[in-house]
Amino acid sequence: MKKNIFVLLVSIIVFSCSNNPETLIEHLDGYWEIESVSLSNGAKKDYNVNQTVDYISIGDNLKGFRKKMNPRFDGKYETSKDSEILELKIENDSLNLYYSTEFSKWKEIVLMANKSQLKIINQNNDVYLYKRFIPITVE
Repeated sequence: MKKNIFVLLVSIIVFSCSNNPETLIEHLDGYWEIESVSLSNGAKKDYNVNQTVDYISIGDNLKGFRKKMNPRFDGKYETSKDSEILELKIENDSLNLYYSTEFSKWKEIVLMANKSQLKIINQNNDVYLYKRFIPITVE
């Protein structure tokens, strides 16, 4: 009996702590500022000041785009017309981001996403930590 209770408790803990990758999708839309990169070789780079932010837009069909934006002090953004086409897929209990441009295709995996942070790992095993961008407005 004790063994059955132990197995039941462990199962409940494991399944309640597991992430459902679908819950990450709702947090992706918006402006993201890179906070740090942990490279696969163990090096870490912190970004204290960023001149650009990433804007991610996802539609109902799990397709969208990501583009670099330059925030201005008046609350508006400057950008080029370049963007990366983005498609979300849930595979192997992970939320995968598939990007494509005219020149390249690649995949990233969302490790964590909430209203204030986003963590992504790329194919080189470099981990990018983003924070939600809050614009600075000068009146």
